[in-house]
Amino acid sequence: MPLQAVMLVVDNSESSRNGDYTPSRFDAQVDAINILFDSVTQGNPESSVGLMSMGGKGPEVLSTLTTERGKLLEGLHRTKKKISGSSHLATGIQIASLALKHRQNKSQRQRIIVFVCSPVADDEKKLVSLAKKMKKGNIDIDFILFGDLDEEDVQKKLEAFNNVVKGNDNSHLVVIPPSGKLLSDQLLSTPILLGEGASAGVGGMAEGGGDFGGFDFDPSADPDLALALRMSMEEETARIAKAAKEEEETKNKSGLEDIKEEGERQPLLSEEGEGSGSGKKDKDGDDKMDTS
Repeated sequence: MPLQAVMLVVDNSESSRNGDYTPSRFDAQVDAINILFDSVTQGNPESSVGLMSMGGKGPEVLSTLTTERGKLLEGLHRTKKKISGSSHLATGIQIASLALKHRQNKSQRQRIIVFVCSPVADDEKKLVSLAKKMKKGNIDIDFILFGDLDEEDVQKKLEAFNNVVKGNDNSHLVVIPPSGKLLSDQLLSTPILLGEGASAGVGGMAEGGGDFGGFDFDPSADPDLALALRMSMEEETARIAKAAKEEEETKNKSGLEDIKEEGERQPLLSEEGEGSGSGKKDKDGDDKMDTS
C-alpha cells in the first residue's frame, strides 16, 4: 500500500445507537476502525492514522495522526459517551482536511474515510462544491454508508460527491446494507481495503473476480484470505522491483570498473620488468649489434 495519512471520521450521531448492526452501529464502527488501522499501518509502517467524530454538538478531533492504536481506542471510548444529535458531514470533512494539511510527513498521500449511518443535512450543492475543493487539494475521500436508512437521498448526495472527487479511482463509495455479517467483515472485501483489484458490484460491494494473481474466487466469501492475498502480492511486487533495481546497480557498477582510463591499456612494466615500450626482440637485436 502507498505511504498515506488517513483521517477516520466516525458517525456518533443519535442514529449510531441503532441496533441493526450488533450490538449497535457505533460499536460496528469501532470494529471496522481496528481493521482499517491494521490495513493502513501494516501496508506501510510509515503511514499514520487520525480519528475524529462528526456527531453530537459538532465535529471533534479525537486523535491527531499517529501510529499508536491506543490513541484511537481512547478517542473512541471518549466519544461513545457523547452519542447524540445529528451528523455534520461537510464540516467534518473540512476539519479532517485541515488535520491532514498539518501532517509532519508531506510525502504521505492524503485520505479521509467517513462512516455514515445517519441522515445528511447538507444539501447536494454544498457537498459538490466541497468535493471540488477536496479534489483540488489531492485528497482521496472514501464513504462507508451502512445501516437501514429511511432517507434515500443520503446515498444520492454521497454519489454526487463521489462522482466529483474521484480522480484516478482512488475515492470510493461503499454501501453496506444490514445483514447477519459484521460490518468489519464486509468491509474487508471492498475496494477501500482491497484497492482497485476489487470490482464494485451492486451497492458498491465487491464482486468475485478482481486481480488476485490468477486465484479465481469470490473475495466476499473469504475476506481474510482476500486481504492476505492482496498484501502478499503487493509485498512480492515490491521484492521483485527491489531485486531488479539492485541487479541494475550491480551491472552499472561492474561496467564502470571495466572501463580503463586512457594510457592504462598496457602495464608500465612487462612480466620481465621491462618497459612496455620495449620488446625482447629489440633487445636481442641490440645485443647482436654490440657483439658484432
